Amino acid sequence: MVGTYKLVSFAIESDDEPAKEIFGKNPLGYIVITPRRFTVIFTAENRRFGLSVSEKAALWETMTSYSGLYRVEGDKLIVSVDVSWNESWNATRQVRFWQAHGNRLSLTSLPAPYPRDPSKIYSVRASLEKIE
Repeated sequence: MVGTYKLVSFAIESDDEPAKEIFGKNPLGYIVITPRRFTVIFTAENRRFGLSVSEKAALWETMTSYSGLYRVEGDKLIVSVDVSWNESWNATRQVRFWQAHGNRLSLTSLPAPYPRDPSKIYSVRASLEKIE
């Protein structure tokens, strides 16, 4: 699993709705996996610099970034987050189910309440391609 992976797609999925590509059809980003550390930076397509509070909030909501030491337990990748774009993730464990097929890697989060509508339960799926 060690290597650098380029993001191909990023979507949220729920039982009652079709998958939504919340970062657009062409999201940007990478995952870098060393023998000990897992680092993610993903951003939505067509982001724009902003100065207003709402523009800055839109930038925050169109990215994901975190890093930490990790371990693999079967089909689970468990990251002990030590730095994140979202302060509430620091000092947490982020669990992803992983699948590898050739140079492709798929990561899927555990189902959880959707931050923009906590009444909905969702999973996030990232599909990546190994480039190094």
